[in-house]
Amino acid sequence: MEQMDEKPPRKPASNLNTGVIPKTLCWSTEDDYRSWEIQKCELCKPEQTYHPPDVKFGNSTTFQDDYVPREIKPRQSFKPCPAVKCSVGPFTGDTSHRRDYVPHQLEVKFERPKEVYKPTEQPFEDLTTHRNDFQGFTGETAKICRPAYTRVTQNAPFSGSTEFRDSFQPWEIPAPKVKEVAEYVPPQGIMQLNSTSHLDYVPYQASRVVAIRPVSHRRKSNFPFQGKSTMKEDFQAWESCRQGLIKQQQQIPNPSGKFDGLSTFRSHFVPHELIPVESCKPLNATVKSSVPLDDVTMYSIQYTPKKQEICPASYPSPPGYVFENTNSQGHKFFRKIIPAVKAF
Repeated sequence: MEQMDEKPPRKPASNLNTGVIPKTLCWSTEDDYRSWEIQKCELCKPEQTYHPPDVKFGNSTTFQDDYVPREIKPRQSFKPCPAVKCSVGPFTGDTSHRRDYVPHQLEVKFERPKEVYKPTEQPFEDLTTHRNDFQGFTGETAKICRPAYTRVTQNAPFSGSTEFRDSFQPWEIPAPKVKEVAEYVPPQGIMQLNSTSHLDYVPYQASRVVAIRPVSHRRKSNFPFQGKSTMKEDFQAWESCRQGLIKQQQQIPNPSGKFDGLSTFRSHFVPHELIPVESCKPLNATVKSSVPLDDVTMYSIQYTPKKQEICPASYPSPPGYVFENTNSQGHKFFRKIIPAVKAF
């Protein structure tokens, strides 16, 4: 019984590379992985004993410990004094411009004589440089670069010549070198095809997964492809011709006589007399009354003076309130004292 419970010793890994196949490949976890005794590390953190405060709020904040109040010194003002300094002596009226200015005599300005307008004797031709110099030449019609439309018929045989076949001719390719493979020598002995998965795996009968995709109902037609479409039948190719020049007819006739200097506004304008608009503004006249002022208003009749109450925040300890606590921002909170009602 003791010999059957003993486990076979583990063989070194060098036998795997030398071609010697071990008899058994089932190794247990207890032989490979053994538990070690791990010592617990000591904490390097210093022990801190917490002492709760005796008073209601006795711990000071970090800001109160580190902050040192300092006296605020006012900055020195560089602003000039706003007081006006009055001079004792009279104003002489001398300025730097009057003292330093040197008057110079101006040269005589050259006046160009004004040319008298002389109207031309020739009539206005109403022609521009473009109209005089431009000469229309009839050019050649633009050639269509589109290839000729040849309708492809289904029964036409394929010539078998393409641009790729004409431009790229085949050439001989040397045969690839065959790498010599060493002859396989089978190992000696019988190989046991038993693994951990083969020994411990229990097969289960599983149902086949049903496909989720829908069943395609594709219709197969034996008719040949006709090669027709709505685009080819509705849009036929037609010949295009060049459109002629569109020249707009002149609507305003050219003037025949000499320009009189009279414009359309001057000939058709009729002057009208201006009528001043009546002002609706009231007269700026003060209304005087002989009755004396009564000096009686609604405010003076209905106003009742009330007693001014002092804000309790102005007191260091306001009367009628009890101090409760102070928050983190330094605000003090007080609670109002409610007087007790005596029972009858």
